[in-house]
Amino acid sequence: MPPTPFLPHNADLLLRPGQYRDVETLAQSVDAGDRGGTMTAAAQPDWEQYRTWYGLLRVLRWFPNPLQHALCLHVAERDRALCGSILIEPTNCTRSTWRVKHVAVAPGESTHDIGSELLRYCFGHIWEARTWTVEVDVSQTDAMALYRRNGFQPLAQLTDWEIPVETLTALAQREADLPNFLPVGNADAPLLYQLDTAAMPPHVRQVFDRHMDDFRSDLLAAAIAAVQLRLSGLERLGGYVFEPQRKAAIGRFELILQGQTGGGAIAHRAKLTVHPAYTWLYPELMVKMATAIARIGPVAPLQLSSSDYQPEREAYLDELGARRLGHRLLMSRSVWHKVRESRAISLEGLQDVLQGLQPAKPMAGRMFWAQAIAPERLPDPAPTDKPSPPGDTPPPPQEPA
Repeated sequence: MPPTPFLPHNADLLLRPGQYRDVETLAQSVDAGDRGGTMTAAAQPDWEQYRTWYGLLRVLRWFPNPLQHALCLHVAERDRALCGSILIEPTNCTRSTWRVKHVAVAPGESTHDIGSELLRYCFGHIWEARTWTVEVDVSQTDAMALYRRNGFQPLAQLTDWEIPVETLTALAQREADLPNFLPVGNADAPLLYQLDTAAMPPHVRQVFDRHMDDFRSDLLAAAIAAVQLRLSGLERLGGYVFEPQRKAAIGRFELILQGQTGGGAIAHRAKLTVHPAYTWLYPELMVKMATAIARIGPVAPLQLSSSDYQPEREAYLDELGARRLGHRLLMSRSVWHKVRESRAISLEGLQDVLQGLQPAKPMAGRMFWAQAIAPERLPDPAPTDKPSPPGDTPPPPQEPA
């Protein structure tokens, strides 16, 4: 079916996909120190890198690949002046769930009006999306009001933590007791999928809608990820803990090590997943990550996140002496697209359909005609001159006594 054209509420506002000149304008505004009205908790995108690789990213959008939606940018402009932008991306392989990565409104523009128009534009044009998510800092009251106004509801509360260097150094002094710690490969996708499913409550699992293919990476995806890490000066480490009795993965981590910059080392990032029945793995996995940081370096604080449905992780981080950096709110909303009919249904066409549904008259068969004709109506056999055989003459009727 052809999509319904999108008509913004503001007649003088033009909504369209982003182009190179828009990326260049956004990169220049960031260089000038103008962030505008940022409406998400995510960090400012690296527009300079997007501008450098814009041509390649445009080519990669024409066929399926891991970077097909790396630059899904839409903008709003008025009188040929950029007044808002939105950056989105899918979060699963089926592209049924999309994330609002970054929303920004130019100074002097209405945050709610421009932001709502950009969100409605994405809702109407991304027909694959059934669910949308966004992360908002709890201190951004205007952003929370914007997303609530457009149908987003709170899903979970996230807390950002930072473990200081002193704590990591103390943890690295001992060896982690993880005899079944294995590297991650494509053959482990079913185990990692089961672990991810068990680590999330049902309502969160339904929103993210992950599948086993989300935990696999083909050769092209691995090559692209390696090039990205090398260009960014990053290094990725990871693994999972295998439970031989249950034949299941019970915990895993993914560690992104930052390289040296001009101002020194910055914080490392970690993503931790632990089965709710094996919370004793938190100290051991933390020791494993601290040992990797001490061995590879540089020594820097470690940042990770926790959710409100993971009270054991928050309790352990509090006991460890980690510092809370901030709080975010994970919000989501569903989208149901209306399908426009190709032609109107008339009463004449409905009558033709009803006539075609009437039962047909039964056709008479040979047995039906034989039973319908009475025996007295049957024609008498034609007389013949040939005498009957002697044995075939019936006996004469007897008179009653």
